[in-house]
Amino acid sequence: MLSLYKLEIFLAVVEEGTFSGAAKRLFMTQPAVSQHIQDLEASLGATLFNRHKRGAVLTPTGIKLYEYTRQILYIVAEAENAVTNVERLQNGQLTLAATPGISVYLLPEWLGGFRNKYPNLTVSLQTGTTTEVVSSLLGRGADLGFVEGELPSNPNENVGQVVLQPIALYVVVGKDHAWRMREALPAALLHGQPFITRQVGSRTRTWIDATLARYGIKPHIVGEFDNPEAIKQAVLSNIGVTILPDYVVRHEINQKMLYALPLEDVKLERQMSLVWDKRQQFNPITRAFLAYLRGLFPHLEL
Repeated sequence: MLSLYKLEIFLAVVEEGTFSGAAKRLFMTQPAVSQHIQDLEASLGATLFNRHKRGAVLTPTGIKLYEYTRQILYIVAEAENAVTNVERLQNGQLTLAATPGISVYLLPEWLGGFRNKYPNLTVSLQTGTTTEVVSSLLGRGADLGFVEGELPSNPNENVGQVVLQPIALYVVVGKDHAWRMREALPAALLHGQPFITRQVGSRTRTWIDATLARYGIKPHIVGEFDNPEAIKQAVLSNIGVTILPDYVVRHEINQKMLYALPLEDVKLERQMSLVWDKRQQFNPITRAFLAYLRGLFPHLEL
């Protein structure tokens, strides 16, 4: 009889393309993965993979088993979703991945409400760049992801995406800055201005650089940080100005510690999106969280 456990290992090898990749995803050793596949092949009397130095390629028999495996695991997940009562679970875990701003300023409140409804569940939150969030999803390291802005220029066909809401961004200055009493700011004034921004390689940094460059604006970079909280603290210390989402600085604006200025001639807006691995059937806990999210974002349909 086919083992579901071995079929899951088989599926991981197919999706990762290598035994080492499957081992990393499953937190196993490569020899262990190889042994399970050999056992599966022996039980079927068939070769499932052609092994090469660069990876593993399915044989015709392997392709047939892959098609059945996806159906089998889909039905198993459907059965689990149909009969599981999440409210009565004694334990369980939801793993999310998010870009820094969402992770620090938005998700804790959302997760607090979710945990109030399901107190026996554990929530794990990973923080990373958009690329890292997508990699975690595709590697089955996270159930759902949240990103601000666009996905990488070559998005993976297995990544699903739905926009949750637009995010407005502003030029943010300290309480002693000469611009603080302005209602709006000409974008040209940012040229040569001491500027604090995200690290090179982040999607936010790429977006800001490209947006300003379209208008011939090149600020003087005086600080690069990997999270918006550090950027905000640098502005509070009068190191320079920055561009941040409104949700990052609401408290400081209310306390008149920082001032947020819209640009007169440039629209600063991005989208906050929910992302997921389309190959993976949502488990009952993930479905429960999606149902909770629909209370915050009624247009969400998954």
